[in-house]
Amino acid sequence: MDTEALKKSLLKKFQEVTTDRLQKIQLGVIDLEKETADQAAEDVARELHTMKGEARMLGLAAIGQLAHAAEDVLRAEREGKTATEIATDVMLRACDVVSDLLEDLDAGSTGNTASEEMVRALSEVSGMSPPAIGGAKPKPAAPPPVAPPPARVVAPVQVPAPVAAPPPAATTALAPRPAESVAPRAEEDAPSAAKASIADRSIRVNVEVLDSLGLLAGDLLVESARGRLRSSETAGLFERFSRLGDRFLRLADRVEIPNDVRTELERVEADLHMLRDDAFRFVRRNGDGINTLHGNLAQLADHVAEARLVPLSTVFDAFPRAVRDIAKTQNKEVDLVIENADIGVDRSMLADVRDALVHLLRNAVDHGLESPDFRQQLGKPATGRVRIRVRVDGDMLHIEVEDDGRGIDPERLKQVAVGKKLISAVQAAAMSEREAVELIFRPGFSTREQVSELSGRGVGMDVVKRKVETLGGSVAVSSRQGRGTSVTLRLPQSLALMKVLLVRLGDDVYGMPAADVEAVMRVKPEDRLEVFGTLAVRHRGKPTALVALGPLLGLNGGNRFDRPPAVVVRHGEDHAALVVDGFVDEREVAVKPCGGEFLKGAPFIAGTAALEDGRIAVLLHVPDIMTEVRRMARPVTQAPTTRRLRVLLVDDSPIARATEGALVKALGHFVEEAQDGEEAYAKVQTNSYDLILTDVQMPKLDGFSLTRRLKSTPSVARIPVIILSSLASPEDKRRGLDAGADAYLVKGELGVESLAQSIDRLT
Repeated sequence: MDTEALKKSLLKKFQEVTTDRLQKIQLGVIDLEKETADQAAEDVARELHTMKGEARMLGLAAIGQLAHAAEDVLRAEREGKTATEIATDVMLRACDVVSDLLEDLDAGSTGNTASEEMVRALSEVSGMSPPAIGGAKPKPAAPPPVAPPPARVVAPVQVPAPVAAPPPAATTALAPRPAESVAPRAEEDAPSAAKASIADRSIRVNVEVLDSLGLLAGDLLVESARGRLRSSETAGLFERFSRLGDRFLRLADRVEIPNDVRTELERVEADLHMLRDDAFRFVRRNGDGINTLHGNLAQLADHVAEARLVPLSTVFDAFPRAVRDIAKTQNKEVDLVIENADIGVDRSMLADVRDALVHLLRNAVDHGLESPDFRQQLGKPATGRVRIRVRVDGDMLHIEVEDDGRGIDPERLKQVAVGKKLISAVQAAAMSEREAVELIFRPGFSTREQVSELSGRGVGMDVVKRKVETLGGSVAVSSRQGRGTSVTLRLPQSLALMKVLLVRLGDDVYGMPAADVEAVMRVKPEDRLEVFGTLAVRHRGKPTALVALGPLLGLNGGNRFDRPPAVVVRHGEDHAALVVDGFVDEREVAVKPCGGEFLKGAPFIAGTAALEDGRIAVLLHVPDIMTEVRRMARPVTQAPTTRRLRVLLVDDSPIARATEGALVKALGHFVEEAQDGEEAYAKVQTNSYDLILTDVQMPKLDGFSLTRRLKSTPSVARIPVIILSSLASPEDKRRGLDAGADAYLVKGELGVESLAQSIDRLT
């Protein structure tokens, strides 16, 4: 390698290493204001000295000059010649200037106006003359006038920009530079041998290569599962050949044949036994090999998934300074505590996790924490505390952001929501405390009446919820007035491989993340109940909404068993029992995004996964499903209809009848049921009804035929007929209206509001 190429390589390495080193320096500088100041000063001094030496070796004189001047400030602060707060502010600003010089290495060599001014500012604080670019020993300067502490002058702090468009600067508050490495980075110049050994074993890997390896490992895992299936099929074929040979030999024993043929037959029998023994040995060896291969590939997939994990510290390291800067703009004192920052998260999720935490930290400082004077009046410490806790629960990552501030006032939220016309006064009065707290997730909701740099723009918690749910996670909020607020993000730790429960709907296979599945069950008739017009089932002693998954997804019908299988899923604090046609298996699959226009952007769908039998499983997005379940189960907030109607509900699925009947009853009407068109037509002849709701696909007499028969019978032709079907094509709707139906509603789009509007219009 020539000299120029070597220098370029070293400069690139210096940029990468120094970016990490700046984060450590900033964390250490902030710690100068804490009890651990002595250790922090040693760490910062070591990092500055190393950075200065490396910069000067590579000819980056301006960066070396800044590091040298910062060393002088640190020494002056340790000796008590400079106030800690002033030293902290100027050194943090110096880190920003070094970060800019790293982007422009030419300026890093010769310097620019910003770096020269920064060196002068550092020298004024330290009381030393500016160091020469060549590294000459500085001479003491005249002591600067000491500024009184109350009138501390600090350069304007850069306020975090909205997360939707984070600025590129690495040290911008709450917008750290995205990590370019997917493997955990070892700390440079670590003081312990353990850290040094980690550095020796770490390399930087291109993220595209790692992504490709992840996809390849997932595909190989599926292919090895197919190999196990083929091995099992091969064993079955050999078993059939063995049985056929035995039948042939038994038949030969019962037939009279000449002795010479008998001798030949005995040879054939010996060959058959030998062939069978060889075949069984092959099956056993092949099976063992396939199982070993599958185990190794599963281990490979796990290692690749683990390599994709980036320690959350790559995000969290920028937060202490950012929180400090935000607090200063509001004259607040904040202590940020971070626990378990070394836990990893999938690198593809890193940006979304960072963005979500940005909003949570800004809200905690801006909305949650009170001013120091007010906190002391309440008997609280003047310094507020924000704590980030991280833990792993199985395949799920829990990140909790907690503050000890004022908490959330549900009544205040209701008043603001009514004032902004997000909800009506009637809805506000009917809301529980938990529902009121969840108003903070409404788009455009803000309790601030005036726009500020930090809040009041109508964006925030809705962004957090959307980002987390896009990743297949959930957000939970708990608060106590006067004591504080806690927001917990529940996320999958990795998106490359996911353990899913495979269920069957008709002939198709669907998957749900195992982390969202709480239990599987058989729904007994005696366990069903109705809660405020909503069909439910008793699960672990508590009523849980019961919904047929097929109709909810817009698929045909519902389960027709008396004790149908159901999956109990959880999203946040909400639970639902989803009725399916059967269970397939639980396994780990390689998740792939939806391809083509058929599934891309479709509701309720998170991705796809290939199965070993060649089928493609559609992976369901549980947050979307739970949103739809809540919409269907939401109590009616409009005024009830003055007239109670007598409604005949026709459907061959008992679960579908129960679900649709609950919606009709929630509107205050009487419901009678029929299992098919023949039974419905017979009931209409002997009873009086105000409305008929019918499915399409039923035995004996389908919905279209029933509608035609009703409309051709003069005595009942006046009764409005609404077709409820999972058939949603324009052709199906046209057939229904041609048959005489007064309305056609799709089951996957059915809710209290849409049903109420149709009934009111027709009656």
